Formats: sequence, C-alpha cells, structure tokens
Amino acid sequence: MTDLPGTPREVDAVDTVPPLPKLLAYGVQHVLVMSAGAVAPPLILGAAMNLPAETVAYLINCDLLVTGLAILIQSLGIGMFGVRLPVIMGVSFASVGPMVAMAQDPTIGLPGIFGATIGAGIFGLLLRPFFARMAGFFPPLVTGTVILIIGITLLPVGINWAGGGMGAANFGAPMHLGVAAFVLAVILVVSRFATGFVANIAVLIGLVAGLCVAWPLGLFHLDGLADRPLVALVAPFHFGWPTFHLTAMAAMCIVMMVTLVESTGMFLAVGDIVGRPVDRRTLTRGLMADSLSTLIAGCLNTFPHTSFSQNVGLVNMTRVRSRYVTAAAGCIILALSLLPKVAFVVASIPPAVLGGAGIVIFGMVAAAGLKIVGAADLGDRRNQIVVAVSIGLSLIPMAAPKLFAATAPDWAGPILHSGITLGAIGAIVLNLLLNSDRLGAGAQHAPAEHAPVEPTPVENTPVDLAPAFPRAAALDRA
Repeated sequence: MTDLPGTPREVDAVDTVPPLPKLLAYGVQHVLVMSAGAVAPPLILGAAMNLPAETVAYLINCDLLVTGLAILIQSLGIGMFGVRLPVIMGVSFASVGPMVAMAQDPTIGLPGIFGATIGAGIFGLLLRPFFARMAGFFPPLVTGTVILIIGITLLPVGINWAGGGMGAANFGAPMHLGVAAFVLAVILVVSRFATGFVANIAVLIGLVAGLCVAWPLGLFHLDGLADRPLVALVAPFHFGWPTFHLTAMAAMCIVMMVTLVESTGMFLAVGDIVGRPVDRRTLTRGLMADSLSTLIAGCLNTFPHTSFSQNVGLVNMTRVRSRYVTAAAGCIILALSLLPKVAFVVASIPPAVLGGAGIVIFGMVAAAGLKIVGAADLGDRRNQIVVAVSIGLSLIPMAAPKLFAATAPDWAGPILHSGITLGAIGAIVLNLLLNSDRLGAGAQHAPAEHAPVEPTPVENTPVDLAPAFPRAAALDRA
C-alpha cells in the first residue's frame, strides 16, 4: 500500500481502534445518518406489492442483517474481499425501479427478485478481471445521467406516499397532504438552520416529528406489535427457493454494473479523505466485496448492496478515519436486525410521513445526478443527446405503462417496465455510439497494481441521504 507523503498519522488512523465509548458513539452516528436510506427500499417494494406490515418488517430485518455483514466485510476485510476502509454499505436505490417492475409480474414475485439478486452477485464476481477497465466506459456523463434517472423515476413513489399511498381509500385527503407537508417543512427547517451532525440527520428528525403528529391523528397504528417476538433470527430463503428469470437477471446485472461504478467513486472518496490512496488491488477487493454482499443478500431475502455517500460525507466532516468505527456501526446494525419489534415499527410508518421524507431523499438522488452530469461538457451536442434520450426512455413506464403491451413478450417485462433499466441501457449504448472516439484513454489505461487511483476533492453535503456517488469525475482515471 502506498502512503501519501507527509501524512503518516492520517494513514495510521485508519487502523486505530478508538476507546470503547468513542467507538460506540461514532458507530451510532453512522447508523443514524444512513438509517433513512437503508430502510427505504423494502418500504417501497412492500408498498408496490401490497405486502402486510409483518412481511415488510421481515424484509427490513433481512436488509439490516446483510447491511451489517457487508459493512464488516468492507471495513475489516476477509481474504480477497473488502476495501479495508471506513465504508458503510446499504441497499442500492438503483435496484428499486427494476424490482418494482419485477413485482408487477406475478410469475416473478419475491423469489424471482431474490434469484435476480443472486445472479447479479455472481455476475459481479465474474467481472473481477475487468474491474479496472470497466470504469472507463462509465464517464460522468453516463453515471450522472443514470443517477439522475434513478431520482426522477423514484419521485412518483414519494408523491404517492404523500397522498396516503397508492390504493388508499382516501388518497389525497387533506390530512395526508398536511402530514407530508409538515414532515417536509421540518426537514427543510433543520437543513436550513442546523449544522454538522444534526443537519445530516434532518430526514430522520423529520420522520420522528411526522410520527408525533400522525399518531394522535390515528394514522400511525402498531396493532400486532405485541405479537412480534423480542428477538428472532433471519432464515435464508424464507420466501421459498429463488427462481431465475432471464430478463429479471439481465435487468439486475445492469444494476450491478451501475452499483460497482457507484462504489468505485465512494472508495476513491474515502481513500482521499483518510489519506490512504486506493490502488487497483484495493479497488478490486472493494468491488468484490460489493458483489459478494449482493450474492449473500439474495440468499438472505434482500437486495443488491452498495456504499452510501452520506456516510462518506460524515467521515469527511468528522475526520474520524478509523475503519473500526464503521465496523462498530456494522455490529450495531447486526444487533438491530435481531429485533423484529424495531423493524415492525419502521414498517408501520404511515405513507404520508414517508411521503414528506421521500420527496427529499429521492430528490437528493436526482440532485446528485445533476451534479455529476455537470462534470461532463453539456455544451457538446452529442452529450446533450445522450442525456435527453436517456431521460426520455426512462419516462416511458411512467408516461405510457402499456406502450409495449401489444408487441413485447411477457419475458421482457422486467426491462421494459423499469424506467431505470431503460434509461441506464440508453445512456450506456448512446455514449458508446456517439462518443466512441473519446473512450480510448479511459478504457485502455488502467492503474498499475499498486498505483493509487487519482482522486478529486470531496464536498460534504449536509443532507445527502441518497446512495449516489459524488465523485464520478475520478472514474475516467480509474
């Protein structure tokens, strides 16, 4: 490992174990910052599939279990897996759209989603020889467009939540809209006037405030909480043996490529912050851990995982560089995964409360994408076409969900009904077609085995609860 000149203290800090009280306090801080983004994907999928609160709670427990394991693998390392830096993992928002599309196909269901996740994890592991060169085909133009599309296609979920949830008998009632507006207002006020750590958990504060309002209004019910066990273990393949559908796996493999590029930016950012530059071997170990975590996730009833940018911002803000702090956060999350009552409370949060927070969370994903796209030359006509057509393709499932119903075969549904998948394919293919003459340097020149990948400075965004990576500009040099 190559050390940055003149910074031995900072490099050593990565492997320093803080005293136990500080270790726990810093670990809890990471858990609080990532909590809202971590539980959102199971809540979105649960609403799309009309799953009961008990099932959604179980999915949250599975999510937390794999998140804790993934954090420990990345932070501490196991053999050829793990970047060994202070990294927090969680379910990737890039997988949400394709999974919702899969949920609309009765032949796929949860077993098909988990089978696609397993397939994506295996696909990621098979990509190992190509990791160092793959990033050259995902410049800021492509990655930023894809992340922008993720935010755009998820925003309708937050809007429907604000109305009380799709299918609600009193959808759009003033009570639902008022609660959502209150949550949004609290988040905006905290973001405007708070600083530091408090500003970073603005969404969490908004959710708690919303629950305090929703409870006396009769929107927040905990019926069945007493029946939940105090402690319970997650069982592999709880929903039955996974099923493998070709198009579902193809869609999730596209998501896997997006998350690997996303994680590449995160690893570059963390390495820069802690004074331990990321070389090709370290990058490969980190991306292998991403793939392994996704494979494990499919077996333990949850979804593809990636690193969380809001926690990268927290490391940058606090300057706490120890990877054992994030490992402590992983242990805390593992402990939470054993508590079904906690997951049941989260699964019972009213849609209106989630709506106010969802508009911020998903909007921040889109904003992060805009920031990344800004690193590309949007004055160039070809780049404009890539962004414009990709966004247009991503809107098809929302604007005309039955556009392909008469001509497309049923097996193509997971791809054609997912705006994220259509937009990602469009961005990748269009960039290859229109900018092929500009890809040579990025695609052909990978970093040497121990040569650090050149990073760029990281900015800390106070409320950044979307796992979108803010450092795509560095990928051209990866």
